[in-house]
Amino acid sequence: MTKPTIIWFRRDLRLADQAAVAAAGSKGPVIPVYILDDETPKHRLMGGASRWWLHRSVEEMEACLQNLGSRLILRRGPAAEHLAEIVKSSGAEEVHALHHYEPWWKNAERALSKALGDDAELILHDGNYLLPPATVTTNAGDPYKIYTPFWKSLREYMPPSDAVAAPDSLAAPDRWPDSDELADWNLLPTNPDWASSFGDHWEPGSAAAEANLDDFADKAAQYDEGRNLPSEPLVSRLSPHLHFGEISPARVWNRLAEQGSKVETYLKELVWRDYAQNVIDQFPQYGSESYREKMRALPWRDMDDEAVQKDFKAWCEGKTGYPIVDAGMRELWATGWMHNRVRMIAASFLIKHLLIDWREGEQWFWDTLVDADYGSNSVNWQWVSGTGVDSNMFVRIMAPLTQSEKFDAGDYIRRWVPELADIDDPYIHDPEDHGCKPESYPAKIIAHKEGRQRALDAYDQVKQGED
Repeated sequence: MTKPTIIWFRRDLRLADQAAVAAAGSKGPVIPVYILDDETPKHRLMGGASRWWLHRSVEEMEACLQNLGSRLILRRGPAAEHLAEIVKSSGAEEVHALHHYEPWWKNAERALSKALGDDAELILHDGNYLLPPATVTTNAGDPYKIYTPFWKSLREYMPPSDAVAAPDSLAAPDRWPDSDELADWNLLPTNPDWASSFGDHWEPGSAAAEANLDDFADKAAQYDEGRNLPSEPLVSRLSPHLHFGEISPARVWNRLAEQGSKVETYLKELVWRDYAQNVIDQFPQYGSESYREKMRALPWRDMDDEAVQKDFKAWCEGKTGYPIVDAGMRELWATGWMHNRVRMIAASFLIKHLLIDWREGEQWFWDTLVDADYGSNSVNWQWVSGTGVDSNMFVRIMAPLTQSEKFDAGDYIRRWVPELADIDDPYIHDPEDHGCKPESYPAKIIAHKEGRQRALDAYDQVKQGED
């Protein structure tokens, strides 16, 4: 009897272009396993919006495996313990998985290797990113810290190898291990069902990822300009699919790169995802600690203060009195996603106008984004806050009202802030200043000049500390 091989799924929920699936499937019977590990990540427990997506993605994976004559074994608890138990009970000698670079997954991989001992081997494959972080280095052999040279260096390795097709079948073991029922994990919110409208905007899974890629491929040449226009967003909507591994970045690159320089801006965004993993691979605590040591002294407002809590709540709920910010935050709550240009505006507003620590915003996005990704989320927040290894300067403060008009966000605001639906351009970008603010819409919680000056004063304290 041929011993089975285990496939350990995490953020790689696909069968096509999945090296662990291909390797394990070539050896004989396989046991595909997904473990909901809420213990190993500790304070990085998967957020609510991500759990909604995970439920639907696992559902699709279960159906796809059944079509191949297989099934998905579900377990909940410490991944290393469950996998070691399945290895022991099944007689498996190999566990195949894709490399993950979040610190908790590295810990889980080490724990599993230790738990397996000499009984079985953990074999890790590449495939979650265009290239493993250690591949792209400086002439001195060191990892890059700055994005632009990272992009230029990685570009020399492209294109990736052609995608490997999904298997036609997967051999089943003689006996299946015990499995949880997906519904028992209670990943979907019920009381209240705050994700009730997510399904109107998203269809998780590999099939939907391919459909989104096909749709975007016809528009990708306009991405450079269209990505900044929230009222008529020309974006790929692939970020949650990439995060959960429902489609490989290599597949996306090869599908689009044939259009040449017309799609370079989008390809740079795809490489930014690799860059973010490169950063957290070097600095595992990047999501909780400012990289620039001097910026750790920035005097953020105290979150224990009632006024600060009120301001943060207004930001979270989209009630700041700044229409472009409020539209973005309400889109986030309704769909689990926010247009990228608006993400930058909303993040900048929290950090600089409200002088609230970037980590508070990062944690809110971690919980509410369906594409919440440790690397991308933390790198993006530290870029806006001026605290990162490669980041914008803190003193560059976005003017949300100007940004709103510049990028023609009127229709976007009307969609997500219905109190302002009857206000025409250009007044909708700042109805309070134009004297047409409805009573139902809040006044600005801080004036732009006041917020800007407070941020600059805070930065002056950092500079004085250097003297």
